[in-house]
Amino acid sequence: MTRLIKFANAGGPDVLEFVETATPAPGPKEVRIDVKAIGINRAEAMWRIDDYVEPVKFPAGLGYEAVGTIGAVGEGVKGFAIGDEVNVIPSFSMNDYATYGESIIVPIHAVVRHPKTLSYIEAASVWMMFLTAYGALIEDAKVTKGDFVIIPAASSSVGLAAIQLANYAGATPIALTRTSAKKAQLLGAGATHVVVTEEVDFVDEVKRITGGHGARVAFDPIGGPNFPRIHSALAVGGIIYIYGLLSYEVTPLPVLEMIAKVSTVKAHNIWLTSGDDQRRKAGVEYVLKGLESGALKPVVDRVFEFDEMREVHRYLEQNGQFGKVVVTV
Repeated sequence: MTRLIKFANAGGPDVLEFVETATPAPGPKEVRIDVKAIGINRAEAMWRIDDYVEPVKFPAGLGYEAVGTIGAVGEGVKGFAIGDEVNVIPSFSMNDYATYGESIIVPIHAVVRHPKTLSYIEAASVWMMFLTAYGALIEDAKVTKGDFVIIPAASSSVGLAAIQLANYAGATPIALTRTSAKKAQLLGAGATHVVVTEEVDFVDEVKRITGGHGARVAFDPIGGPNFPRIHSALAVGGIIYIYGLLSYEVTPLPVLEMIAKVSTVKAHNIWLTSGDDQRRKAGVEYVLKGLESGALKPVVDRVFEFDEMREVHRYLEQNGQFGKVVVTV
């Protein structure tokens, strides 16, 4: 027997229920993973309230990331065996697979070998944060030396990954944060510049930092009424990636300024990378090289236990974390 976390209705953290069930058996091109740690993502809180990029099919599981050992392999699985230490990459619908459980079934395309240099907890924090930022900044924008990258909500796990990846590529990260409380931490995490948006006009500050030109790239998980301001901090020909909706207010488009700057606004998600075999492989190799060199490092904010999952979601919704929240099993 094993325990999974399910929910029958959308709602707050209390809708999460521990369900005891028979240990699952993998189907073709699937594996069963006996879980050691789970990476927690804001997407899962949005999924729980049924306000995500696809509708929830109830009763539902949830979870995109996990670390553990393979307990069983399905027909057609090659290259992996029982006992192998592995990680799960977000590359599936939570209507089909989920990682909040003691033993879980995942498709083999979502499985990568566990990086030997990382602990289970560290590895549980890696793939969503780095591959999301990699897809936009490295794969698409191809940031490089001389580029400036604006990173709102910089203390989120993906924001911190963006800082590290910008540095790794030779670009200059400009971290945005509302108050000065996390300024020192962001500088310590690699931000070349930290702009406290409640203390200064961040558009003027970005223009000052960039010698009046503005930044070539912005990587925004917020949207909402502040979006035109981020656009104003772009250089001519700049690009904004929007990959989240932390603000539920309307996101205006500054059309005249967009025309003047011939700028680009692109929606972005991890599946552009993780959903394609070749792109996923390239992304994994890039991140692994960065981890091995020390240029990329997991940033874990807090560790909970599996039985505390409701409390985990309450903590996540306080928006106070610096880096990744991880659950041990």
